[in-house]
Amino acid sequence: MPRSSIVARFTLAFACLHAVAFAGDFEDEVAGLVAPFGPEAFVEVALHDLETGATVLIRADEPIHPASTMKVPVMLEVYRRAEAGEFGLDDAIEIKNTFASLVDGSPYSLDAADDSEPTLYKRIGGRAAIRELVFLMITESSNLATNLLIEKVSGESVTAFMKELGAGDLKVLRGVEDGKAFAKGLNNVGTARGTMTVLTRLAERTAVSKSASEAMLEVLRAQKFNEGVPALLPEGTIVAHKTGSITRINHDAAIVEPPGRKPFVLVVMTRGIEADRDARRLIAEIARAAYDHVVR
Repeated sequence: MPRSSIVARFTLAFACLHAVAFAGDFEDEVAGLVAPFGPEAFVEVALHDLETGATVLIRADEPIHPASTMKVPVMLEVYRRAEAGEFGLDDAIEIKNTFASLVDGSPYSLDAADDSEPTLYKRIGGRAAIRELVFLMITESSNLATNLLIEKVSGESVTAFMKELGAGDLKVLRGVEDGKAFAKGLNNVGTARGTMTVLTRLAERTAVSKSASEAMLEVLRAQKFNEGVPALLPEGTIVAHKTGSITRINHDAAIVEPPGRKPFVLVVMTRGIEADRDARRLIAEIARAAYDHVVR
């Protein structure tokens, strides 16, 4: 057997052994970080390393309310439709604050006081470019921008595209703050694995197209809320990510780009932790543990 083949086989075998050891060690560390929060705390984690191909899944297929992480699928569908020529990202649409409930079509509106990005409400009656709305939806988690974009592309289309990308467990049924739908249990659905799948496609530049993937990554890198995954990572680490939170639910879905190597995808979704600051700190600690296990 040629020497090059022997070296290649040895390298592959070593990588496989490292991946198995890494997975077990990382799972143990995550369990230790979660344990102090007691049995009510639910945490699911999905990690995929593009450098080695290693994947770690911890309760990652459990359906969970995705909160604002569902805005990433919305962005993907917007870029897909723009790439198909259905509209341009610089096309302007009306800014309004009346939307139809999923339940019966009755109108509802959003409250600026409950939105992390309130300035868009001051522009109601005017127009905004689709590109700007995507940026506000991702970087400042604008609920108003989200609902305008979902109305533009439809939740059904978002969900169908997620299935096409291999993430059929991500479902966008409705916009934000549809109280009637919430009361009937008609909520958006996510999983850590599905979200990891979508972010992996983005990291590989195979979501929509290479140029569209690059553009979306730039938006995710401009995220304003960085108390989760990026908080404890080494200086110089670039993180393209989207957070999400509602009552006792906190998530962060990230593409982590350490210097000098391929990125890894990390999705941490939490439920049942009372204080937001504690949940975000836990996410940051899990992210640091992931970094230390992956980059060594």
